[in-house]
Amino acid sequence: MDFFRRVLATVFALCALLALSDCGRRGSPSGGPKDETPPVLIKADPPNKTTGFNTDRIRLYFDEYIRLENVLNQLIVSPPLKNQPQITPMGGARKYVEIILKDTLLENTTYTLNFGQSVVDNNEGNPNNFLTYVFSTGDYIDSLSLSGAVADGFNRSPDPFISVMLYEADTAYTDSTVYRQPPYYITNTLDSAVTFRLENLKAGAYHLIAIKDEGRNNVFDPSADKVGFVADTVILPTDSVFQLRLFREIPSYGVLPPSFAASNRIVFGYNGAEIPEVSLLTQLPDSVRTLLVKEPGKDSLNLWFTPFSADSLIFEVRHPKIETLVDTFSLKPVNATRDTLTFSWSPSRVLNFTDTVFLNATIPLRSIDTSLFRMMDADSLPVALESQLDTSQNRVRLDFPKDPNKTYFIEILPGGISDFFESANDTLRTRWGTGSPADYGNLRMSLQGTPRFPLIVELIGQKNELVRSKYLTGYEEVEFPYLNPGNYRVRIIFDANQNGKWDTGSFLEKKQPERVIYYPGAIEMRANWEKVETFIIQG
Repeated sequence: MDFFRRVLATVFALCALLALSDCGRRGSPSGGPKDETPPVLIKADPPNKTTGFNTDRIRLYFDEYIRLENVLNQLIVSPPLKNQPQITPMGGARKYVEIILKDTLLENTTYTLNFGQSVVDNNEGNPNNFLTYVFSTGDYIDSLSLSGAVADGFNRSPDPFISVMLYEADTAYTDSTVYRQPPYYITNTLDSAVTFRLENLKAGAYHLIAIKDEGRNNVFDPSADKVGFVADTVILPTDSVFQLRLFREIPSYGVLPPSFAASNRIVFGYNGAEIPEVSLLTQLPDSVRTLLVKEPGKDSLNLWFTPFSADSLIFEVRHPKIETLVDTFSLKPVNATRDTLTFSWSPSRVLNFTDTVFLNATIPLRSIDTSLFRMMDADSLPVALESQLDTSQNRVRLDFPKDPNKTYFIEILPGGISDFFESANDTLRTRWGTGSPADYGNLRMSLQGTPRFPLIVELIGQKNELVRSKYLTGYEEVEFPYLNPGNYRVRIIFDANQNGKWDTGSFLEKKQPERVIYYPGAIEMRANWEKVETFIIQG
């Protein structure tokens, strides 16, 4: 019995020591989840929506320490004040914001102070989004409102944090006002909403504009911001609900200083839809050959040239239509490596029955000799091959019949492809395989309703990439065969100017982007499926 008592006493002592040891190893707290809660306004002095306002000091109290970020650019006072209010704290952290007004306020006027996203908590910087303080120097608060929704002109979902703005349609307003002055009223869709509501508005005529304000400065920067607008003047009060479709404008024409990308290539970058004209003013020997070509898929031109020696090169870059837009650049040669001819295949291994094969090159191609192209199947039987040089995309197009469950081999012997520098390919070899039609699904879509033709039907993949497209000038069933299993979406572009592509809008020209609509919901495709969908289009 004594033995068991001693054992129990020993166990008890060990447990006690372990408990004490655990207490002694207490560490610092793990910190817990990150604070994502914005500061909350708990009190205002004078109270929010005060009438008969007759002071020059306002204090806004919060439930935690706050600081101000970029408040001088973020704060919008409607109607505008001549003098910027004095605001504290401009540095450090407090639990309140103090505003000292330096203007004589208008009589019988409702004022709105919109702080944008400038009030943030001191620790994590979470903003109190578009904090608003309203007061009136008269007997009532203006109570009119305006509501609507924002959409993206091309994408299925709009961006978050869209600023929706009203400018007074008075004699001081011009189309350039939105580029340099904040609006009279402003609100924001925040991070998830597609709807908006402007409140405490007075009766009158306004211009309604929305921007994706990347600079957070409450003015429109066309180089960075998307924009949407209502073309007609908005008259308040109104029961209308407005929709604004945002788009990114084509940048204005502009050229960038040229630079050597390699010892045999100079790059000329530009902005806008117009491709500039480039002239070399430096006299070169007759033996030097040059070639100016557009870089596929980029807003740049490549000037290729054979070897020569010069201290500097002088170029003239002109707008193709406006004679007065001329830029002159001087460029000194640099020690750099030469671009050399290399190739890449697209697609690389697996072939869909609808694929066209391309051989892409890094140097402008001059010619191909199809007699040096050999194609065969796994049984070494020749395969009919059509080859075509596509100089606009600097690639060779290869077309051949594709049968199920086949392997295809291609060989291009030396000299089959020549580039601008008269270099030729070494032997090129690759192979592709095809699957079975049962590996794919087929989608057929019927368009019903009242669509406006012509239109472009586009099939979009899971990564928002364009998979297939079809141009329609009238009613017909759209078929997309041999689709890999997965989820797809269908987008329709109403091609109003009949140029075969989507066109963006222009704020100054008061031109809206071409209309785009999406089929509601994703379309799931499985292997060996035949799926039929109906897209009902209104207008």
